[in-house]
Amino acid sequence: MKLTTLITTTLSAALLALSGTASWAESTMEKIVRTGEITIAVQTQGPPVSFVDKNGERTGFAIEIAQMFADDMEVKLIIQDYDWKGLIPALSSGKADFIAADMTPTAKRHMQIVFTEPVFFSETIAFALQGSGYNTWQELNSADVSVGATQASSWAETARKVLPKAELKEFAGGTAQVVQAVVSGRAKAGLSDKGTIAGFKSSIDEIKVLDGVLAQEPLGFATRPDSMHLLLALNNYMRLIRADGRLDEKLEYWWNSTAWEADHK
Repeated sequence: MKLTTLITTTLSAALLALSGTASWAESTMEKIVRTGEITIAVQTQGPPVSFVDKNGERTGFAIEIAQMFADDMEVKLIIQDYDWKGLIPALSSGKADFIAADMTPTAKRHMQIVFTEPVFFSETIAFALQGSGYNTWQELNSADVSVGATQASSWAETARKVLPKAELKEFAGGTAQVVQAVVSGRAKAGLSDKGTIAGFKSSIDEIKVLDGVLAQEPLGFATRPDSMHLLLALNNYMRLIRADGRLDEKLEYWWNSTAWEADHK
């Protein structure tokens, strides 16, 4: 066999093998269609985004948006619960189809996952105990102040940037653990978002919100880089429910008020 013929035959076989592999590989959306199920990774540890209510049911803003998405696609929603730092590994490993959480699309996270368009925007605020003597977040930027934030969160990154003199303490388990740390005296103050702290403040009289906003961030859901069909479907769905008013309705109920407390706390 001539050398040129051998090379051509080998290349052709390789290309056929590659094309066969590419056509065989199942996309995330194809898997959802085949199984009739869509799996989300959430952090069910604190209202109002995702939590377990008084009836023992998982609920919250992210849960309800994901449930609406699943219902409109006519598939079953499967919810998997992780610590905050476990969300991205769960998605990357294929245990979940997308992350439904209040996650900031930072440049570092985009190296691993792909974010939807912003679902909504969040304001990062600081809180402390009543009688602590702190009135503004700027007063926390001191070497004798310990500030708590959720481990591996954008709130922790904000603390590093705007409160460089303070001692940062990171807690696994979400904002609930940060609030507990402040109430118990393990941290003098904490950082979280305005909506989440509003929910805690209504039931914990000891804490107060300090004046000022440390940062404003877009928040979105996330998929794997190879799940482009699902990503486009999520983006389209957010535009759809924004246009028909359902997204604003959920935001008003869960994020801009404490109306959800009467039904779930």
